[in-house]
Amino acid sequence: MATITSQDGTRIFYKDWGPKDAQPIVFHHGWPLSSDDWDNQMLFFLSQGYRVVAFDRRGHGRSDQTDTGNDMDTYAADTSDLVKALDLRNAIHVGHSTGGGVVARYVARAEPGRVAKAVLIGSVTPVMLQSAANPEGTPMEVFDGFRSALVSNRAQFFRDISTGPFYGFNREGAEISQGLIDNWWRQGMAGGAKAQYDSIQAFSETDFTEDLQAIEIPVLILHGEDDQVVPIAASAHKAIKPLPNGTLKTYPDLSHGLFATHPDQVNADLLEFIRAE
Repeated sequence: MATITSQDGTRIFYKDWGPKDAQPIVFHHGWPLSSDDWDNQMLFFLSQGYRVVAFDRRGHGRSDQTDTGNDMDTYAADTSDLVKALDLRNAIHVGHSTGGGVVARYVARAEPGRVAKAVLIGSVTPVMLQSAANPEGTPMEVFDGFRSALVSNRAQFFRDISTGPFYGFNREGAEISQGLIDNWWRQGMAGGAKAQYDSIQAFSETDFTEDLQAIEIPVLILHGEDDQVVPIAASAHKAIKPLPNGTLKTYPDLSHGLFATHPDQVNADLLEFIRAE
């Protein structure tokens, strides 16, 4: 397997396909998944002539199942280590859900010339947790429930998420894909329970407002209007405001996993943004 070793000795698994002199697109997966969640997008953008890179965040997929460093600062540092190891320049970074938070934290701190554009899909930015300053956010009791369910029966918890709110399969009339459900569960169960437990705090409590304010490059935000996991009112509608150069596109009736349920539509919008001058 292809891996790089981060500064603290953690082995990070990655995929790197396509011409090494082509513009790179780096994909950041959501919780508790792996780089396999981007199979469709990797193959599509490879066919368009891009260099496509995706990696399993520490504790997830085929990367080391660490019991430490499962926080946004370390995730961003691991991204920087990967970018340097592969010498990626002028890259487009695309992040979904928790991966969107990682993209925001990394891009805000990236070396000049490393990043050209960024995309946040169903992203946890600017902050998920409900508070007096963020009344539209999700109450702490929900995330405490996530933690309890993960400890009690991780396999069943992951089945419940994938068959229900993640893809909107709990909505009346939804076209259910057993393949997507099975693949979500497979990816989740491949990761480490400790890292996945810790990451709940990382994705729910981290405030990315200052990161968004610091990103001067073009940023595209894509979000499903029926996102039951990262509700749009507390995320995309707020995340667009602090961005100096942001564009927001929303999708009526689409879910949190919109790029998997409607890849042709999302891929076309991504390609248009990436190709735009």
